[in-house]
Amino acid sequence: MKTLIAFDLDGTLALSKQPLDDEMADLLGQLTNVAMVDIISGGDWPQFEKQVISRMPGHANLANFIVQPTTGTKLYRYQDSAWTQIYAELFSDDESQKIRDSLKAAVEQAGYAHEQVWGEQIEDRGSQITFSALGQQAPLEAKDKWDPDHEKRKKLQAILQGMLPDLSINMGGSTSIDITRKGVDKAYGLKHLSDTVGVALDDILFLGDAIFPGGNDYPAKTLGLDTVRVRDVAETKAVVTGLIACLKA
Repeated sequence: MKTLIAFDLDGTLALSKQPLDDEMADLLGQLTNVAMVDIISGGDWPQFEKQVISRMPGHANLANFIVQPTTGTKLYRYQDSAWTQIYAELFSDDESQKIRDSLKAAVEQAGYAHEQVWGEQIEDRGSQITFSALGQQAPLEAKDKWDPDHEKRKKLQAILQGMLPDLSINMGGSTSIDITRKGVDKAYGLKHLSDTVGVALDDILFLGDAIFPGGNDYPAKTLGLDTVRVRDVAETKAVVTGLIACLKA
């Protein structure tokens, strides 16, 4: 029986950068009463607060709820009636500047420098720097159309890997690239989770919408976890409903 259920966020629990809807928030609250729950995503803590934490219902057992921003390079737990950062692995100022400069050069080289954007394209999340091709506030419709086959980001990823060979360059949400220290991906974050909370990898189940080679959820599978690939938020709800029923039995 699984004792910890881990989730991707965007495309799995909610639409890109959107808050959990009422039904999903209620289901996650129920799930925290029968298992530990973890959410791991490229977003930083403020994004988690907006999308997830602020949406948790009163019946949720927050002591069983864990969030891992920036691909697991940060971890937060609810302790002593407050959300507490347990660890954070941060870039130095020099590392951050080098990444920013490389991103700008790579975007020019890839031919994406003159895309219409909504908000800032480069966000420094401390332990991760994220490039959002259409900007942080791009509308969902534009994001969905920009790179549905991942080919634009694969091109940018390849250029960046040549510029930053000592770092990890991973596709994030529908238009983003996440840059972290070498070896950092969801496998890294989930292994760190296992060590931190004392739950064996065999006791973790991971759900994500991008569990395919090249997808940012695929490292969870390569880690050896049992995984469920979901098509969308609606399918996640169906799976979570089944898990609650099984774990209550």
